Amino acid sequence: MLPLHHFLRTISHEELPEQLNNPFHYTPHPLCIEAAQLVEAELNRLLQTSRRHIGNELLSTASQQGEVPLTGPEEPAREEDEQAAAAEGKMMGVLVVQTTTREVGFLAAFSGLLRGESTNPWFVPPIYDPTLPDGYFRREEAAISAINHRILAIQQSDAYREAHQALHQATTTVTQQLAAMREELVREKAARQALRQQGTLTAAEEDCLISQSQFQKAEYKRRERLLKQQLQPLQQQVASQEQALQQLKQERKSRSAALQQWLFEQYVVRNARGEQANIWQLFMGPSTPLTGLTRQAPPAGTGDCAAPKLLHYAYTHRLRPLVLAEWWWGTSPLTEVRTHGTFYPACRGKCAPLLSFMLQGLSYDAAPTMPTGYHPQDAVEVLYEDSTLAVVVKPSGLCSVPGTDPALPSLYAWARRRYPQAEGPLVVHRLDMDTSGLMLLALTPEAYRLLQQQFTDRTVEKRYEAILQGALPPTCTEGTIDLPLCLDPYDRPRQMVHPRHGKPAVTRYRVLECRKGTTRIAFSPLTGRTHQLRVHAAHPSGLGIPILGDRLYGQPAERLHLHAVSLSFTHPTTGERLHFESPAPF
Repeated sequence: MLPLHHFLRTISHEELPEQLNNPFHYTPHPLCIEAAQLVEAELNRLLQTSRRHIGNELLSTASQQGEVPLTGPEEPAREEDEQAAAAEGKMMGVLVVQTTTREVGFLAAFSGLLRGESTNPWFVPPIYDPTLPDGYFRREEAAISAINHRILAIQQSDAYREAHQALHQATTTVTQQLAAMREELVREKAARQALRQQGTLTAAEEDCLISQSQFQKAEYKRRERLLKQQLQPLQQQVASQEQALQQLKQERKSRSAALQQWLFEQYVVRNARGEQANIWQLFMGPSTPLTGLTRQAPPAGTGDCAAPKLLHYAYTHRLRPLVLAEWWWGTSPLTEVRTHGTFYPACRGKCAPLLSFMLQGLSYDAAPTMPTGYHPQDAVEVLYEDSTLAVVVKPSGLCSVPGTDPALPSLYAWARRRYPQAEGPLVVHRLDMDTSGLMLLALTPEAYRLLQQQFTDRTVEKRYEAILQGALPPTCTEGTIDLPLCLDPYDRPRQMVHPRHGKPAVTRYRVLECRKGTTRIAFSPLTGRTHQLRVHAAHPSGLGIPILGDRLYGQPAERLHLHAVSLSFTHPTTGERLHFESPAPF
């Protein structure tokens, strides 16, 4: 049975797009939105089936025990179902296709596993399924797991623990004894020095003191060697255990790396030209214009995202891809910002090298460029300038500094033209391209250094205004958000919340107004992390509501409604405290 699904109505030829959308830059096509609604109806059906199954199991168990729940089988399953749905938050995808007979339908896919399974008859199958029993992957995975158990057994054994404890105790004792001997040497030396300072020593007495000093030093060295020799059997025992552990860990590492490579070699994908390549080749080969990546091992999970699954299935079943979309279903992960029902572009870290190859032979939309005649650098407003610095208002859509695309204008390039005599890096701090507002420029290297130091010392005061795309609870009027941030290496430039790898990021906020289902809010960042305010607003552990127009963490609009409205700092030359304001243009 082909997992090709039909719309609930007839699709006219006029509704079909002329070419495939760009999976990294798109607005969801109406047909994709319609297909996504049908997919979610199926997902809800699966949840209902699961709820009844769990409920029947509970009822059966209770009956066997002579206890029947008063609330019936449906009620106790509800909490289980919600927990299951929370654990199943994932990216879903649809691909509208046309058959060789010009019939229009759609395919659906999920990223990774769905409710613990890699396959479901309603969705396209994985490109390669490593969960097959008795396959090479399972056998080698079991061997690596056995190595893990051996490592754990050694580390938790009585012999290992006792050897390390004995070495630690003996080392502590030796260290203490040698420290006591050194203290005694210091006291004896001080006593000899006191005798010498009296000036009454004879030559024979001086020789005696010298001999005494030499003997004590030699005795310390002899005692030190003896004590350290006593440690050697314990050290050798521990070293032998650690060597065995290291050998096992090295074997685990090499077998894991080999298994990963073997696995990625099994993921063979196709493109519209009928060509084939495996994931390992695509990642370890040269970079392409779409990927911008060069020879890096595939991240774990590569090939299991929805978009590659959909295209691969379409090619292998002679289906013409028409339009593609991916959206998040379920609760957001703890680290990322994902909103249920929101459409997202394909991730670059895992999917860019694959899709770069898989789209070859297809006509698809190019990445968006700056609109013709639009020059945001022309809209830069200068509020203050002298021979040392300048304060300007950057418009939305203008990069702070040149990025990976040299065609995009930047405030840095604008400043170089306006201040040709300026030296140094010029841009003291940055705003996201989509963020507008006050920025500080340094026109001399010394001014740059001193202003940078103020940012480091957190003596620069900044305030932003934003509009959230939803209403906060009435009790949530002000507070502090403390969520550490770091770059998502597999989905640049998105940032993620990570308690271990993230850098401290702290934001104070105050609600200004709630109107028509939106919230105007003031942000005062105490740190300056990339996308800090955007993530702190959107993340479930922050405010849980994205900023209006946030195309990365929320939903696109005419612009990102985030503006740097005030900036206070100390002039690096005069020492005067300066304050500037720029009203939000929304």
